[in-house]
Amino acid sequence: MSDEQQPQQNPQASGASWTSFIKSIASFNGDLSSLTAPPFILSSTSLVEFSSYWCEHPTVFAAPAAELDPAKRALLVLKWFLTTLKQQYASRSEQYGNEKKPLNPFLGELFLGKWEDAAGMTELVSEQVSHHPPATAYSITNLPSKVHLEGYNAQKASFSKTIYIKQIGHAVLSVPDPNKPSTNDLYIITLPSLHVEGLLFGSPFIELDGASYITSSTGYTAKIDYSGKGWLSGKKNSFTATLYPTGKEKEVLYNVSGQWTKAFEIHSGSAKHNSSNNLIDSWDPTNTTTSKLIVAPIEKQHPLESRRAWAKVAQGIAIGDMNSVGKEKTKIENAQRAMRKKEQTEGRQWERRYFNALEGPDTALQSLAKNVGLREDGDSEKTGGLWRYDATKADKVRGEELADEEKAKLAVELLGQ
Repeated sequence: MSDEQQPQQNPQASGASWTSFIKSIASFNGDLSSLTAPPFILSSTSLVEFSSYWCEHPTVFAAPAAELDPAKRALLVLKWFLTTLKQQYASRSEQYGNEKKPLNPFLGELFLGKWEDAAGMTELVSEQVSHHPPATAYSITNLPSKVHLEGYNAQKASFSKTIYIKQIGHAVLSVPDPNKPSTNDLYIITLPSLHVEGLLFGSPFIELDGASYITSSTGYTAKIDYSGKGWLSGKKNSFTATLYPTGKEKEVLYNVSGQWTKAFEIHSGSAKHNSSNNLIDSWDPTNTTTSKLIVAPIEKQHPLESRRAWAKVAQGIAIGDMNSVGKEKTKIENAQRAMRKKEQTEGRQWERRYFNALEGPDTALQSLAKNVGLREDGDSEKTGGLWRYDATKADKVRGEELADEEKAKLAVELLGQ
């Protein structure tokens, strides 16, 4: 929903609701996602849509496939990752004026889309693969270059003066080696931790903290350190990153620094030698437009696709009708409970449409996880499984055409609509 569709809020009522919400967080033990947020902080967007933020610059996503030098190829992967951060963690604050609480996806919820630009067609598949614990899996493929990203994530939130969120999961990027067309470079990407600033003032925004890593099968690792504005110094959304031969962190080949919401510069060598002489690239997201994500019209979508499934809830949020929001959410939740009970009675599990939970070891994690402190099982017990994209499944459902009456029947069975 656009900003124009958001209802105007009474400042005094909003302030009272916000104060009450902060108090409820401070005294809450458990999953913060289950808390009821005040109406003015609710988003009409489901978490399953957030996977699209990985690739709103498809030309940058596909660029590593054309680079012959493996070190520079790793640098292009690092650059692409850094360009995703603003969309992933700040785009909602910029759109709405502050961070919003997204809708919690139901098991089997889908978000499908594509980008068509100078990079050709890039396809997105996002699916809620686990509900307890909640986890979202995604697959993004640039068809001309065959660059492919897959991964999954869950979040664990806690409160101590602010909301702290640990992201659980990882991503795997596969890049065809232009020197060996039948060979793919693999990159394991870890996820940064984050916390929510501005809570006491009723204008929350996300700040990243700690470090995240990208390590490659070609022998290079990148470390990204995040920092924010402190009481006395520093700038909001700051970071520094280094790229080095794996295991040789002091032998810096390239360094990157700046603000992930504004601009950053890439230099060769160590940061202590940075000057205009070793500046090799820069990025300013404020001067770079994102590619438009194309999503099928709601009436053409499968009943499990996010915007179709949550359409009535989103409409209620847009007009500030919380009674309608509660009623429509309850329909979906009750239908999902009935579906889980039916599956349990019949001794079966929900069949994921695009992803599988691996039962054996994962090749990429076996060889690379140790470089960045990941476990070889991918923390699967915290995400309902070690999830990987299944191209065979995808080909099967891609050709599936449901008649309107079939869609209506599924909507009633799966969503209570």
